Amino acid sequence: MSLEKRFVTLDADKCKGCITCMKRCPTEAIRVRGGKARILYERCIACGECVRACPYHAKKAVYDSLDAINAFKYKVALPPPALYGQFNNLNDVNYVLEGLLAIGFDDVYETARGAELISEATRTLMARNRDLKKPIIGTACPAVVDLILLKFHNLKDNMLKLITPVDAAAKLAREKAVSETGLKAEEIGVFFISSCPAKAYALKNAWGVRVPLTDGVISVSEVYFRLINEMPKIKEPRELSKAGLTGLSWAVSGGEAAGIFGNICFAVDGLENVVNILKEIEDEKIRNTDFIELNACSGGCVGGVLNIENPYIAKAKINALKKYTAISKNSIERSGKPLEFFFQERGFETRDAFKLDDDRAKAMSKLMQITDVYKILGHLDCGVCGAPSCKAFSEDVVLRGQEPSACIKFRLPDLN
Repeated sequence: MSLEKRFVTLDADKCKGCITCMKRCPTEAIRVRGGKARILYERCIACGECVRACPYHAKKAVYDSLDAINAFKYKVALPPPALYGQFNNLNDVNYVLEGLLAIGFDDVYETARGAELISEATRTLMARNRDLKKPIIGTACPAVVDLILLKFHNLKDNMLKLITPVDAAAKLAREKAVSETGLKAEEIGVFFISSCPAKAYALKNAWGVRVPLTDGVISVSEVYFRLINEMPKIKEPRELSKAGLTGLSWAVSGGEAAGIFGNICFAVDGLENVVNILKEIEDEKIRNTDFIELNACSGGCVGGVLNIENPYIAKAKINALKKYTAISKNSIERSGKPLEFFFQERGFETRDAFKLDDDRAKAMSKLMQITDVYKILGHLDCGVCGAPSCKAFSEDVVLRGQEPSACIKFRLPDLN
């Protein structure tokens, strides 16, 4: 798995050196040095929290331009269900799908269709294999997956071994396009419309699959502003949507868990809550639970940083749309694919970004030095030193040559 995570970047000219992003980062991947923020990419999970938090808009999510679709003879859009929650007074998702065709795509294949298939595959897998390590942790949120691979190595075997709804939709969409057009697979561009930089990172780096299944990732925000100009021109949209309530529900926290019928499941959203739950799973405090859905963004995918609408309002809009559709419109049997089609093609690998040294003796020596530095700090976790906590600052002193004088304890006179 590549460690190149530059799907969140810094505009140094806009950065004021405040510590807002540093304090919000769930993996302590940000430092402020020389008056500017710095991202430690080996610790970054591309969650986008720094993008959301920065008051100066100095953090930027990286994604492809919509113009990238023009490099292909035939263009397929993979809209996520969260996209539907961005529009006011929408009572028919077909307006959005027709709008995507109007802005340059030749076909649309809803990610919600892939979600319904993955929901069924999950139920089938759980029914067939009673020996799965529980609680099973859903892997649809790449920021959560990377968080586990980075900090919760013992939970790797708990992760669901199926591809994501996006990858399922991408595989089926390309097959459909090849069959209908007669074009070669490489002449067809399949583009996902993303709510967050984490999905862009995962898709570009082919998580769980052998090669990337999409040709680009475009932001919901860019597509939204193109769509609002085209959708009002549509009088009577065609019946393009082939996704049901189960697929739409994946846009909000609890939607994936709701699709695991007849099992004990629950959903958690927001990174702070996710971290706390992962700790409880690791400590074996959560029992008698079959499946847990975890979303880095509050509210689920509707809370992604690349969206336009307030996540709570978007959730209400998604819920309103559900009453217009059937429970599910997709099944593995109708897809003509075996269950194995939805299995991961390669497993995830844990990362050692927090390892002090490959040599055990050297690692112990560094740990002792870090502990010694930490003992003499103020333990205020104030962030003035440019590190998110006193513990992180201690590591910076030992591992990265940071001067202890950056801590205010070393600069202020002893008043006792």
